[in-house]
Amino acid sequence: MRAIRSLSAFAYPLIFLLVSSHSQAQPVSVPVPPLSDGPWIYETAEQPRIRVSVVAANLSNPWAMAFTPDGNLLLTERPGRLRIIRDGELDPQPITGLPEIRIEGNGGLQDIALHPEFASNRLVYLTYTKPMENGWGAPALAVGRLEGSALNDVRDLIVTEAYEGNSGLNSRIAFGSDGKLYMSTGGNIESTAQDLMSLRGKVLRIEDDGSIPADNPFVNRAARPEVYSIGHRNTLGLMLHPVTGEMWQHENGPNGGDEVNILVRGGNYGWPDVSFGREYSGNRISEYPTREGLESPLLVWLPAIAASGMTVYTGDRFPAWQGNLFVGSLRQGGINGTGHLQRVVFNEENEELRRESLLTDLRQRVRDVRQGPDGLLYLLTDEEQGALLRIEPLE
Repeated sequence: MRAIRSLSAFAYPLIFLLVSSHSQAQPVSVPVPPLSDGPWIYETAEQPRIRVSVVAANLSNPWAMAFTPDGNLLLTERPGRLRIIRDGELDPQPITGLPEIRIEGNGGLQDIALHPEFASNRLVYLTYTKPMENGWGAPALAVGRLEGSALNDVRDLIVTEAYEGNSGLNSRIAFGSDGKLYMSTGGNIESTAQDLMSLRGKVLRIEDDGSIPADNPFVNRAARPEVYSIGHRNTLGLMLHPVTGEMWQHENGPNGGDEVNILVRGGNYGWPDVSFGREYSGNRISEYPTREGLESPLLVWLPAIAASGMTVYTGDRFPAWQGNLFVGSLRQGGINGTGHLQRVVFNEENEELRRESLLTDLRQRVRDVRQGPDGLLYLLTDEEQGALLRIEPLE
């Protein structure tokens, strides 16, 4: 079991004294001004000055992005469109050939990953909500071949179970250093995250063609063989750490308790048996936030920031930010209109040192953040009039 690095369990009751346990009948929010054309200049704690610019505007709830080897950028829009930016210009015509997508609730077209040999095989992997019987939806993973402005030979690799309701439909994907493809599935349906016969509330691991790796931890057991780790709630961040080669994942707690985890083979991350968060009503999820035999988080957020998307910076354009973790926030403390970008600094032992909140005045829901091949940072704002933003040093 990994010992938690960033917060003592003994601080858990004290911290929550500062958080209202009072449930709200209506969403609580602050006004969100329309995003202007920019650019914006900021003073930051360790990288003296940065400039934030709009690369593409008028995107409809953009969700994820991937840079191609030839310098283009693919991005997903949750209502079911795959877009491409060529030479800095957004193609007005979406890429064709996508499967039928259900967009109710928090479902829709979501993450995107390119095959490690994309330059030769042109394979694109997408997660989306697949329409099922009774009008329900299920998180699914599809692959297709990008040829020009069309996705061809599209087929599903994974289709998870469908449940009534419109939550818990989020998923992320990332290739690991082992060449396997990892996929997260939402698990806020409490009966599924600990159930080895369910694909929900898990991180799954498959070969690039959808077959099952022989060394998966639950192969030849009373379990779904795709399962790699269990006990997850809603995962909105999944990545290969570019330095350590580990798979990092973060997930949303309910009311508090967002967490970052380092995935281990066959690990149980505790949901819903333990959590640093509370129910939306204010009731505790568990008397204890950690327990022997369960994997403890690397760090937690109290209050929650609705973490979404993450990247570790390794470029040379921001020397003071090398090795820092960047995480998008959709809202902080359960208050709409408080989205931003967070920067987390670790020491050499992956122990947290400090955090910085960036772009707070824009009040945008930051859905994804990636490092570009140019060494700059790019992020997507998940709004009805969303945008792709670029962060660069002001020299």
